[in-house]
Amino acid sequence: MIAFLKNHPFAVETHFESSTVLTFAVHKDELQNLIPECLALDTFQDKWAFIAVAMVQTKELRPKGFPKFVGNNFFLIGYRIFVRFTNSKGKRLRGLYILKSETNKKKMEFLGNIFTHYNYTTTDISEIKKSNYKEIKSTQSDFNLKIELSESEPSLPQNSPFENWKEARRFAGPLPFTFTYNKEKKEVLIIEGVRKNWKPKPIEIMEHHFSFINDFKFKNCVLANAFVIENVPYFWKKGKIEQWNK
Repeated sequence: MIAFLKNHPFAVETHFESSTVLTFAVHKDELQNLIPECLALDTFQDKWAFIAVAMVQTKELRPKGFPKFVGNNFFLIGYRIFVRFTNSKGKRLRGLYILKSETNKKKMEFLGNIFTHYNYTTTDISEIKKSNYKEIKSTQSDFNLKIELSESEPSLPQNSPFENWKEARRFAGPLPFTFTYNKEKKEVLIIEGVRKNWKPKPIEIMEHHFSFINDFKFKNCVLANAFVIENVPYFWKKGKIEQWNK
């Protein structure tokens, strides 16, 4: 029963007040060993693979169809690799493979670890907003992010592999699918997200530091893009399991 509950047994809905996503480009050879055998890296120019750091303020998170007043507001942080999966019908799905999940509340850690395989931990989160910048940071998780607040479109980050924001937007998370793999049973759990009003806005990153990413000691790792998405109705469908037979 516990294993069944962790397979996302019902749909969940929420409202993204804001979702700030930074995507880091890493040489594909350095990420290959971090994903399971059933998945393939989603690459650019057959050289770069990508890790996204998503920081999401959710509002009224609850089982889909339940009234809003039973929902909860949580701050969620996810470290995820961009991947592809070919399903039983031969369709290639773009999605994410989770490396680490964090939240600002014990309640989300408790419930998230009952109903998902995301292995949530609780950490401290603080947000500071000034006239010209916004800062998100955590002492416990040792990360900080400073975003310039401007109406003008920023330049791409220095050393980004993308030539323009149109290219970069293809790798703006989160993607439609999230995958979890049970190696013993060779089962792939597929969770599909459905969204509205999805308009990623490029942002200028003034400073960034994420110990979780630095600890991998990648030889080639550069900030590739950064976007913010605001005011987005969002829900995750009930999890679907497929057998992987290769």
